[in-house]
Amino acid sequence: MAGPLLRSGVRRFPWLCNVLLYGSLFSAGDAAQQLLQRRPGQEPDWAQTRHVALVALSFHGNFNYVWLRGLERALPGRAPGAVLAKVLCDQLVGAPVAILAFYTAGMSILQGKENIFSDCKKKFWNTYKTGLMYWPFVQLSNFVLVPVYLRTAYTGLCGFLWAIFICFSQQSGDGTAKSAFLWFQREKVNADGEPSEK
Repeated sequence: MAGPLLRSGVRRFPWLCNVLLYGSLFSAGDAAQQLLQRRPGQEPDWAQTRHVALVALSFHGNFNYVWLRGLERALPGRAPGAVLAKVLCDQLVGAPVAILAFYTAGMSILQGKENIFSDCKKKFWNTYKTGLMYWPFVQLSNFVLVPVYLRTAYTGLCGFLWAIFICFSQQSGDGTAKSAFLWFQREKVNADGEPSEK
């Protein structure tokens, strides 16, 4: 029952449904990241999650909706050349815009930082390079398998994992996958009660 209703809603109100799904999943990624990092007795920072939700709903969801539709109009179809051109455009233009918006206009302004470009200067290139290990494969599957009207929602679904990473990077990482893996390994060792070997 919910499946046909959801499909009908997405077809009837594609912008609203895609942006809401994207924003909800991206925000859930921040909440998951906080739960993974939480120490016993520590409360989640719901203000941080609200900031992420605001950035995801006001910019990222809308940007992705317009961007993915624009790519489809400029490079229509699922032929290999068109798909590879869309992935390349997405990684050369879309990804940098999204990362810049997250670190500067999004989170730094909402957190009231004096230098809104500080996080971006420190973490942009590392985050971009890490994204190149993930997003081209996501967008390849997106452009080949997903209908245009669901592409932003699919990006949001895959963005859940990315949000866990980028919110971790914004809070305490350096934008590299290595810092996230080292943190996760350290937490696993601490949970097992074994000393870390260095």
